Amino acid sequence: MSFTLAIVGRPNVGKSTLFNRLVGKKLALVDDQPGVTRDLREGAARIADLRFTVIDTAGLEDATDDSLQGRMRRLTERAVDMADICLFMIDARTGVTPTDEIFAEILRKRADHVILAANKAEGAAADAGVIEAYGLGLGEPLRLSAEHGEGMSDLYTALLPIAEQIEDENSRTEDEAITDIELDEEDLPEDIEDDMGLLPPAQTISTAKPLQIAVVGRPNAGKSTLINKIIGEDRLLTGPEAGITRDAISMNVTWDGLPMRIWDTAGMRKRAKVQEKLEKLSVSDGLRAVKFAEVVVVLLDAAIPFEQQDLRIADLAEREGRAVVIAVNKWDVEDARQEKLAALKEAFGRLLPQLRGAPLVTVSAKTGRGLDRLRAAIEKAHTVWNRRVGTGPLNRWLSAMIESHPPPAPQGKRIKLRYMTQAKSRPPGFVVMCSHPDKLPESYSRYLVNGLRDAFDMPGTPIRLTMRGQGDKNPYKGRRKKNAGALKKHLGK
Repeated sequence: MSFTLAIVGRPNVGKSTLFNRLVGKKLALVDDQPGVTRDLREGAARIADLRFTVIDTAGLEDATDDSLQGRMRRLTERAVDMADICLFMIDARTGVTPTDEIFAEILRKRADHVILAANKAEGAAADAGVIEAYGLGLGEPLRLSAEHGEGMSDLYTALLPIAEQIEDENSRTEDEAITDIELDEEDLPEDIEDDMGLLPPAQTISTAKPLQIAVVGRPNAGKSTLINKIIGEDRLLTGPEAGITRDAISMNVTWDGLPMRIWDTAGMRKRAKVQEKLEKLSVSDGLRAVKFAEVVVVLLDAAIPFEQQDLRIADLAEREGRAVVIAVNKWDVEDARQEKLAALKEAFGRLLPQLRGAPLVTVSAKTGRGLDRLRAAIEKAHTVWNRRVGTGPLNRWLSAMIESHPPPAPQGKRIKLRYMTQAKSRPPGFVVMCSHPDKLPESYSRYLVNGLRDAFDMPGTPIRLTMRGQGDKNPYKGRRKKNAGALKKHLGK
């Protein structure tokens, strides 16, 4: 049994708190400040044996213009149209407001199924607001406390008959569609067997695990606009105002045959400028998305690329061990593109040497120009990030590197690099067994890392190189004595 439930209502009535309780995780940001949620966020929810998709929406504002509030309202109305059931929440302690009455009228016209819920209904102080809710004409209100988990059984009881009705309607629709199809045997493709119902190869459903991508950058770089262009719909709230996105929103999408889960994150400003609690929560939510990602797209503004904060964000992704792609947005408004591109590449190599060779792609999130190159760069970065190298080629390469440039001998102690192997991938990690690992200078490690990039085609991806000491121990030392003693003991018998 599956359906979609949209939680709607005025700002600060507890929609995100209920969303978090239904999905069983603190996915949505929650704060006492009204209007925290701005984008639509989906999650897999559960109440007892009911499984469904829940959508957290922005607070409904009484605005219909192109202001930020008006755009948020249109996005919420879109969620109402998408959903099978709407859960309309009011604040029982505040009571019914004129805005609640306006949106109750909208829901009566636009939604097929509406459940009215009076949240924050714990205690006698909420009784008056619950009684007022009857006047909205949406049936008996449910008394809920999203924060304390009260009223979940009543919500289950209200959802169950509607869910069963939706399932019956969907089953009838599928049966009617099958009945309406009449095909002659001559019309059937030759590679379909009637008795097994096999799909032709071209229609085989892909079961590949989606690639995890996070789009990060400074405020107003165009992250939400870029993702909207990738998924082909205005799913995320955009506009000229900086810092519109607050939550890290993830969406599953197939981009030209490549299944992926893509995260939109809040713009990251310098730490000194982040003072408000809400912005700190937004930034930490974005950092969490970076940790979950496999490929991080660092989006720059072509007008002011590689500012200090851009460098910090790219360095953060590298330190977290993620594959990195640099995308320069708003390229459609640039005039001297060739000169600008050359300057960008020079600055990239100079300012981010730890990401030497990482893809740098110019795009326009507004027009969609360059998105094919961005997709190819993401796919290649992911492939390199997963690369494994055999032990034999690695040790042959290591011998050549040592012969070309032997390691130094600090304080007269010669450092011997004996053996090398790849311990992990995602990102590639290598272990070198050597003597005196603590005395090997950082410059020689960089020499080996850069050599690995060039020799095994691993540009841009983070590479972890660990030096592990064996001392000067000879594994055969003492074995001859032990064997001689055993032989003497045997002959003595």
